[in-house]
Amino acid sequence: MCGRFAQFADPGTLADHFGVETTAVGARPRYNVAPTQPMIAVRLVDDQQHRELVQLRWGLVPFWSKGPDNRYSMINARAETVASKPAYRAAFAQRRCLIPADAFYEWQAGKDGKQPYAIRRKDQAPFAMAGLWEHWQGNDGSVIDSCTIIVTEANALLRPIHERPLRP
Repeated sequence: MCGRFAQFADPGTLADHFGVETTAVGARPRYNVAPTQPMIAVRLVDDQQHRELVQLRWGLVPFWSKGPDNRYSMINARAETVASKPAYRAAFAQRRCLIPADAFYEWQAGKDGKQPYAIRRKDQAPFAMAGLWEHWQGNDGSVIDSCTIIVTEANALLRPIHERPLRP
């Protein structure tokens, strides 16, 4: 499961790489994006024909909730249940996004503690993680656009570092 990742490619590079027309997001390089922090995502604009780069809060806040609740971690959504869980169901049906990354981090448990690993492409190009986004508005008019990363079981390359088996 992804608990930290890096976004350090400049917005212009991301726009070219992901076919984005709107790049009005200002971003600084981030080498350790953590839950609840802002991050960059790619989503469709209202016409569903064009993509935009936006900043979203990492940790989904469902539109129907009372607001952010730090007791519950909604940074990752399991691929096998994302379509059926109430917190993700509407976003899965209507508000999907791509979350650009230059690397993500996993920790391998060992006898002397955990060993961190930065996972990235060999060619060092940005890649995308599947995500969902949500628009929440409070009674006081406050707005939070947030997201979650969709995760699945580890592949053969990552399994020795961090296994994440599927659950029914």
